[in-house]
Amino acid sequence: MDRRIIHVDMDAFFAAVEQRDNPCLRGKPVIVGGEPNSRGVVSTCSYEARKFGVRSAMPSKKAYQLCPQAIFIKPRFSAYSEASQIVHEIFFEYTGLVEPVSLDEAYLDITRENMSMSAAAETARHIQNKIFSRTSLTASAGVSYNKFLAKCGSEHKKPGGLTVIPPEKARDFIDALPIGKFFGVGKVTEQKMKDSGIFTGRDLKNQSRDFLVMKFGKAGHFFYDIARGIDNRPVSSQRVRKSLGKEVTLEKDIDDMNEMQLILKGLASGVARHLNIHSRRGRTITLKIKYHDFDSISRSTTLADPVSDEKTVFTHLSRLLNETEAGEKKVRLLGVSVSNFDIEEPDETGAQLQFNF
Repeated sequence: MDRRIIHVDMDAFFAAVEQRDNPCLRGKPVIVGGEPNSRGVVSTCSYEARKFGVRSAMPSKKAYQLCPQAIFIKPRFSAYSEASQIVHEIFFEYTGLVEPVSLDEAYLDITRENMSMSAAAETARHIQNKIFSRTSLTASAGVSYNKFLAKCGSEHKKPGGLTVIPPEKARDFIDALPIGKFFGVGKVTEQKMKDSGIFTGRDLKNQSRDFLVMKFGKAGHFFYDIARGIDNRPVSSQRVRKSLGKEVTLEKDIDDMNEMQLILKGLASGVARHLNIHSRRGRTITLKIKYHDFDSISRSTTLADPVSDEKTVFTHLSRLLNETEAGEKKVRLLGVSVSNFDIEEPDETGAQLQFNF
């Protein structure tokens, strides 16, 4: 039986939440992430900012150069988590087979016997409408018979788009797709493919499996299959989160231990808050440090009983900090995580939150 897979991707999620909550930001270029004079990066930007070439993961300094009139905002993860929870609750109103990819996207398997592709598309449209009704945020969706094509569909007509790719149209869609739009093809792989004369899905399909494996290793098998519309990966609703953490890239390298303690206290507070949101308690507390010379180290302690409160987490972090070279060596990044949960439950976000200040 052909599957019916929906991929839902919120549009410029963090920036859209900011514009929703602050009407003064609507219609303006908004960048959520590090300050323009920091070493932070762009987490998300509004579509108004994207017109200037600003993109996610771009250094904030470069984003400012491209769009100096942009409004830079530090992330408010509590607001994003709240909106994400509402969105994911909507998904489960339609199917129990939901695979969260991050706070703002997920795969849904809504396969039913004799379900037509048009019926699946109607379901996707209902989900989009319900998301907007409950959150005032827009989402794009892709509908197809596998995960690869569903994700391609959700990215095809942003924002607010709905693209349906039935089996009979898959070949033409894939053939015309630029290689950089293929799932699993990052910037480095994209350039490597272009260097090999592969610019579109049609070019990719013309390559032998042996050639792709030789060039790209095990990923070559995946590329060979998706060029032919083959993707048998299931929608899995049982992803397990092993840890929950936060980290901060500092605006400048520091060696002041009191300042580090204050930063760790803030990180401990954030981690504790998210532990409680997700009803988790952990036994292992880990401190991560990246020094000014980019050397990274971690120090951990495992407790007899699981914890989730800020005070306990910070107390152990403070002790772990004193067991490092921090203070003697300048620090550029501090990270905190809690793991070894008492009860492991399905992961609802699949991503560690990262702050860049």
